Amino acid sequence: MSEIQVEIKNLKVWFKQKSPKLLSFHPGILKAVDDVSFTIKKGKTFGLVGESGSGKSTIGKAILRYHKPTGGEIYFNGTEIGNKPEKELLPFRKKMQSVFQDPYSSLDPSHTVQDIICEPMEIHHMYQRAERKERARELIQVVGLKEQDLLKYPHEFSGGQRQRISIARALSVHPEFIVCDEPISALDVSLQAQIVQMLQDLQQEYGLTYLFISHQLQVVQKICDTVGVLYLGSLMEIADAEHLYGNPLHPYTKMLISSIPVPDPRVKTLEHIVTESGVQSREISGCKFHNRCPGCMQQCREEVPALREVEPGHFVACHRCGA
Repeated sequence: MSEIQVEIKNLKVWFKQKSPKLLSFHPGILKAVDDVSFTIKKGKTFGLVGESGSGKSTIGKAILRYHKPTGGEIYFNGTEIGNKPEKELLPFRKKMQSVFQDPYSSLDPSHTVQDIICEPMEIHHMYQRAERKERARELIQVVGLKEQDLLKYPHEFSGGQRQRISIARALSVHPEFIVCDEPISALDVSLQAQIVQMLQDLQQEYGLTYLFISHQLQVVQKICDTVGVLYLGSLMEIADAEHLYGNPLHPYTKMLISSIPVPDPRVKTLEHIVTESGVQSREISGCKFHNRCPGCMQQCREEVPALREVEPGHFVACHRCGA
C-alpha cells in the first residue's frame, strides 16, 4: 500500500468579507472550504473537480500555506504543517511546489528564464551559483526547451512554452509534491495534451505526487488516480478515477460527468451549467446541493450528509446513496 504523503483533516478556510450597506460595512464570513478531508498517496495524483468558485484553488493554496487554515489539520509526510508558524515552513516549502493556471502572469517579465529557474534555488540556499546555472541548463532541456532559451525573457515564448518554464522552476528544488492549479486551462487545446503527457512523464521519472485542480473533466480522468468532487466548499464524492467516471453516485457528480463535452453543439458543457446555476450561497441548511438535486428529500434540507464509505474506497456525502 502506498505511503500517504499529504493528509487533510477537517480543513476549513473561511474569509471575512464586507458588503456595503448604505455608508457602513457589515462583516460576514465566506466559508470557502468547509470541513474537507482527504489523503494523497506518494507518487499518485489526486484530482479536485467542481464548478468555478467551489474552493478548489483555496484548498491547494492552504496546503501550500499561502492561506492560513481557519481550522483542521494539514499533514505532509506525517508532520502537521497547517498550524506551524511561518518561520518554520521553509523546509516544507522546498518539498512542496506549484504550477499555476496563467503562465503569462506567474513569470516575472523582467527576469531571464535562467534567473526564473534559479530563483527558488537561491531562496532555499541550494548549490553555488555555477551549479544553479547548470541545474537550469539541465531542467530547460527536461521540459523540452533549448539551452539558448535560458537567456530569453518570458514575453519571447508562447503560452505552452511559458508553462514549461513554470514546471522547470517548480522542479528546480527537487520537490516531492506539486500543486497543479488549472495548469493547462489557459493553453490552446493542441498544447494541453503535450503538457499533460509531460507531467505524467515527470511523475514517473522523479516519483512526484500531484494535486491536480481542474474543471476539465476529461483531463482529470486521464491524469488522476483518485478524484474528489467539490461543491460550495464541501466534498460530495471521492473515488478512484475509473470508478468515479464509470459509476458516479452523487447527483452532483452525475451532473458533472453528463456535462463532459461531446462533438454535438446541442449538448451542454460544464461552462454552460456553471453559467446557468450562478453563484449560490454557502449558507444553506442541510445538504448544500439540495436546491439543485432532483432527488431531494426533507432530510436533505435539514441534515448535512456525512462523507461516508458506501463501497470500498468510494465515499459519498448523500443521504440517498448507500442507504
